[in-house]
Amino acid sequence: MSTNTLLFLCTGNYYRSRFAEHLFNELARREGLPWRADSCGLALERGSHNVGPISQAAARALLRHGVHVDGHERMPRTATDADFKAARRVIALDESEHRPLMSERFPAWTDDVEYWLIHDLDRTDAASALSQIEAAVRGLVEELGTNG
Repeated sequence: MSTNTLLFLCTGNYYRSRFAEHLFNELARREGLPWRADSCGLALERGSHNVGPISQAAARALLRHGVHVDGHERMPRTATDADFKAARRVIALDESEHRPLMSERFPAWTDDVEYWLIHDLDRTDAASALSQIEAAVRGLVEELGTNG
């Protein structure tokens, strides 16, 4: 059985998309789904307060779900055309923030992306955003378990 790739996008690949990636991978593993998530950022240069590989709020929330992100976690990375080509499905975490970035930086892919509406810390506190991401990821895992 081949593995399908899902790509989560956010601005800095530090907080929302990393949480979604790790949570999805854990839930998909538990459900035996042939899917694997990755994540990238669309504008890493905007993450001036991003220090290290993953936000502590995301790491703590993942730990509560039994997902351990160890000290060897990769640093945030910028999306490339190759990431879009490799993914069967692409989800950007906040349409209001990410559709304009997609149009500017990856115009050929803009309409191929599914957009959620989960705001960054400037508009939503971490607990609320992570809770919204969890609900959306759980719904996605359920959908993929039903529809493949």
